[in-house]
Amino acid sequence: MVDPILFDIGYLLSAALFITGIKKLSSPRTAPYGNQLGSAGMLLAVITTLVKMQAGNGIIGWELLVGGLILGSVIGAWLAIKVEMTGMPELVAMFNGFGGAASALVALSEVLARIKTGEVPTDMLNLWAIWIAIGLSSLVGWITLTGSLVAMFKLKGGFTIPLTKKWVRFPTWGPPWLNFVKVSLLIASFAFVVMTVREPENTLWVWSLVGSSCLLGVLFVLPIGGADMPVVVSLLNSLSGVAAAFTGFVINNNVLIIAGSMVGAAGLVLTFIMCKAMNRQLIDVLFKSFGGSEKETVTRTKVGSDAEEVAMMCDGISTCIIIPGYGMAVSQSQHAVKAFADLMEARDVEVKYAIHPVAGRMPGHMNVLLAEANVPYEQLIEMDEINSEFAECDLAVVIGANDTTNPAARSGEGPLGGMPILDVDKARSIVIIKRSLSVGYAGVDNDLFFMDKTMMLFGDGKVMMSALNTAIKEY
Repeated sequence: MVDPILFDIGYLLSAALFITGIKKLSSPRTAPYGNQLGSAGMLLAVITTLVKMQAGNGIIGWELLVGGLILGSVIGAWLAIKVEMTGMPELVAMFNGFGGAASALVALSEVLARIKTGEVPTDMLNLWAIWIAIGLSSLVGWITLTGSLVAMFKLKGGFTIPLTKKWVRFPTWGPPWLNFVKVSLLIASFAFVVMTVREPENTLWVWSLVGSSCLLGVLFVLPIGGADMPVVVSLLNSLSGVAAAFTGFVINNNVLIIAGSMVGAAGLVLTFIMCKAMNRQLIDVLFKSFGGSEKETVTRTKVGSDAEEVAMMCDGISTCIIIPGYGMAVSQSQHAVKAFADLMEARDVEVKYAIHPVAGRMPGHMNVLLAEANVPYEQLIEMDEINSEFAECDLAVVIGANDTTNPAARSGEGPLGGMPILDVDKARSIVIIKRSLSVGYAGVDNDLFFMDKTMMLFGDGKVMMSALNTAIKEY
């Protein structure tokens, strides 16, 4: 007979590891260790739960548990090895969806099993408590799943139709009446939750809740433009935690309640940080379509420069600020960027990296990429700290960034109106490496490209950075 207090101690230690792991995630330097602590906490929670179940009524279907663990581990390891850094935002969105799906499936199986076996609580208080928890877990879980899948396809830019291999771009669709439909679906979903309590043995309301929640998740993310996707990914991460917490109440698992609550709270805090970084209200992100629906047509032109011209400009400078964007991730040019920084530092140039909070497709995307290239953490400077240095900067080098450097944001109008940006336009000289003059995800033309002090290197980021490094060596 195992002392029940040992299970509580196991869950307490798991929670402590989760909290410490989240704390370590606040810095790129300690983030890997934080991930390890979180993984150890989850392993301890799983072992504690299995021992508790075995000590109770025993576990039926060990082969399913072991098979699931092996299958999940293989899939997780394969994804971690195969996914490129450019695909990390899509992978995070998909993981959020899987977390919501797991919670929703547990809730669904619990309610269907109780209805089938006749274990519906007769006490109204218990019925309301259990069925409401099941309903909310299902509602949030299915919204998270379908919303995350839409977010993944929007981040990816589209999807391939099976068998035809035809590529279809995922639309940003937001007519004025769509908000009314979303609110109506949310109200209907809550009504279905109430009806499952009033008629607990009627599965019609259960499946109606599943359907309305799935549709609500799709419509929730569909109208949101690319410029606001980092906020959406953070919010979906929070919802996956909330769904897990509700599931903890459903199956009476304390560690699931604790872990889910922490993920939900951390994700919500990050969501508000992202909103602040973009000068957005969360309600505007959810109910207004910012960026992606209509693109401006670029009518101006700019003569491109070559690597040799930029190499000449790099001669004799004393300060250089590098501004990475999603284009750096797409071209996998972070190692070439680091090589450029090394060449500059060998010439006694002070090099720093300006990191915008929403650069890339998820929070911390640029930090992860640059850490992969062994860029020193102390050179990664946040926007609020480095903006004051641009006016004294000899050269600002932009690699694949667009909206986060667009002076149009200062006008307070349009999709970027009011969003804090990196003050690249205040640098003495500017070099921008980009494939073309096309607009960013917000669909707004960038005046920075056409300034007299700006030199454009048109082409793939990795190719152009490598050419620039070669030209600097030969200069």
